[in-house]
Amino acid sequence: MTDTPSDSPHNVDRKLLEILVCPMTKGPLQYDAKTQELISTQAGLAYPIRDGIPIMLESEAREL
Repeated sequence: MTDTPSDSPHNVDRKLLEILVCPMTKGPLQYDAKTQELISTQAGLAYPIRDGIPIMLESEAREL
């Protein structure tokens, strides 16, 4: 069995991804399944996803 996003134990809900925006810029986010992060290219930040929950705090984000 291959590991697809639907098989991942920490898959983020697609509807949630559609409504989430960067808390800094209010711009769109890109989901990176490999690193389990939400990427804001406008802010230059990557917000972590832990146990399937996006951590949308600037203090938790890493700079790109």
